[in-house]
Amino acid sequence: MNAPTTFPSVEALIDTRLTVPGIRCAGCIGKIERELALVQGVGAVRVNFSAKRVAVRHTAAVDEADLIAALAVLGFEAQPAAANPLAQDDRETRRLLRALAVAGFGMMNIMLLSVSVWSGAGGAVRELFHWLSAIIALPVVAYSGRPFFASAWMALSHRRTNMDVPISIGVLLATGLSLYETITWGPHAYFDGAVMLLFFLLAGRALDATMRGRTRAGIGALLSRMGRSAAVLQADGSTRRLEARALQTGMLMLVAAGEALAADGVIESGTSALDNAMLTGESAPAPVAVGMKVHAGAINLLAPIHVRITEAADDTALAEIARLMDEAGQSRSRYVRIADRASRLYAPLVHSLAALSFAGWMIAGAGLHQSLVIAVSVLIITCPCAMGLAVPAAQVVAIGALGRRGMLVKDGSALERLAEADIALFDKTGTLTRGEPLPEVAGLSPQAKAVALALAQASRHPLSRGLAAALLREGVTPAAVVDLAEKPGRGVLGLVGGKPVMLGASREGGDGIACDLAIGVDRWRIPFSDALRPDAREALAALPFPAQIVSGDRLEAVSALARELGVLGVGSATPQDKLDLLGRLKAAGHRPLMVGDGLNDGPALAGAYVSIAPGTASDISQQAADAVFVGEQLMPVAFVVRAARRTMRVVRENFAFAIGYNLLAVPLAVLGFVTPLVAAVAMSTSSLVAIANCRRLARAAR
Repeated sequence: MNAPTTFPSVEALIDTRLTVPGIRCAGCIGKIERELALVQGVGAVRVNFSAKRVAVRHTAAVDEADLIAALAVLGFEAQPAAANPLAQDDRETRRLLRALAVAGFGMMNIMLLSVSVWSGAGGAVRELFHWLSAIIALPVVAYSGRPFFASAWMALSHRRTNMDVPISIGVLLATGLSLYETITWGPHAYFDGAVMLLFFLLAGRALDATMRGRTRAGIGALLSRMGRSAAVLQADGSTRRLEARALQTGMLMLVAAGEALAADGVIESGTSALDNAMLTGESAPAPVAVGMKVHAGAINLLAPIHVRITEAADDTALAEIARLMDEAGQSRSRYVRIADRASRLYAPLVHSLAALSFAGWMIAGAGLHQSLVIAVSVLIITCPCAMGLAVPAAQVVAIGALGRRGMLVKDGSALERLAEADIALFDKTGTLTRGEPLPEVAGLSPQAKAVALALAQASRHPLSRGLAAALLREGVTPAAVVDLAEKPGRGVLGLVGGKPVMLGASREGGDGIACDLAIGVDRWRIPFSDALRPDAREALAALPFPAQIVSGDRLEAVSALARELGVLGVGSATPQDKLDLLGRLKAAGHRPLMVGDGLNDGPALAGAYVSIAPGTASDISQQAADAVFVGEQLMPVAFVVRAARRTMRVVRENFAFAIGYNLLAVPLAVLGFVTPLVAAVAMSTSSLVAIANCRRLARAAR
């Protein structure tokens, strides 16, 4: 990614996203990222091939209109991206499918007419079939070729080339040559080759567009489940229903049973259970009570609750998932740079090769007609669509499959680095463990549980919320506690039947975290523990390389967990200690994967070779990480590593196939052994093979 301009602070930069439908290949990506980054005030540019979007970081001196104008100068039409980055705009897919249907109709009819010519028909019959083929082919080429012709004209009008330029030249030359042959009663016409070329090219692009749509459809469908509106309480006690995008922080929502939340917030009154499946992947209802955090998209199952909005519209957790998916495209990885360089060299090389072939055959005495046929065949057969699709198609399919498995990969280059990782470092609390202290309430009497629930619901302390959630899961009913008050440093106080009651941090010392509950003179100590993620042991075992724990928690606690999991453990580690450990591993030739969630993990996540954070991690950790996994399961970490290795294997296979295809096909075309029809079939088949090879990644993720 190019960033020639240096700015005094990150805070001065603005993020703008634009939709650019004309992005077709690695050459387009390189052109936009190189040239747009040179605009004064632009700090960084990243193209998302899968979404046909451009993300730009810039100063306030540059606005959206300036960026659109700069892209127009480069030959790309752009418009502001939709507010919902996962909104499905299938207009391009529909246009491609219509063009594909027309090309398919024309190809079948022209091929049917060509059978007689191939079988030896001559004279008036052959001429009639050539004219019938021309009548079918000319409107088909004009209609179905529009996606390529428009792209090529846009590029040439701005003094640049792309893959569509030689495609358009090849199609037009083949069609024009065939029309000339028909008019002059010549023996050969290549209408079938021109139309077949368009058909297979359109099939490849339609498959690519459909693949990109499916990649985003899964998360997009979940995003659509977010509440579209909410009933907001007014100062006079009445309610007013507002659209989700009109909600603001601080408003109080009344969420009825069966209604989906339209914003993130904290429950101010009421108890219920929520279906959080779209965020956590867990199908079991989650009990909620006063003081607990709830998220947009969750469905309220049992009873009405009042929720104070803390994040609305684009700031919700669900919108953040959408942004992560919107950024999930290929970046400037090594393989993309290779495809980019190949694409930049392609147009001048192919045009020169076609011109030399034409000149060489003319000198050899082949004549204008035969020399032109060979030049057209060279132009058609050398189209590097397979090379251009090798990286982005594989990354798009892999990232979409991983998203459906609960792993949101921000960047295509992260897949490359994940594939190369050879050791994993895991934080403890919130990463290997749930990060939610669980109370042990078995020793409490029924009355103590009821009192504890009433006191816990009156506090926003994390331990109180954990205690309340555990007691609600047991079906405990809160006691009638009066005169509730939360005193800093003491806890929550109240009266039950004239007796003073109190819930606060334990003062008895000892290991671990605990609360004290007092009812009159009776006292209970409620210990808390942080449970492992349910599949932590299996996830570590599934990694294809060793893992170890590095945590800021007490050395004793880390060592005990490390022994339980059968790995090495480093405890009492500061953020600098984690960075130093990563530095030592890198110096020894390792490529460490860091998995963490806390604020203190931010530097390590940024400093690791590649990094992953859970969806419950702090904002800083999620921004620093290359990928984010959602839900209670840790297995997505192991799955993404294996999927990344499969993806890079498919990319290398596509490169090898594209290179091998050209090494075989180009000499045959130059030597005159390939007709435009055979060239069209060969080139189009190479693209379809590359796409089909990438589809294996989606099947492997099911």
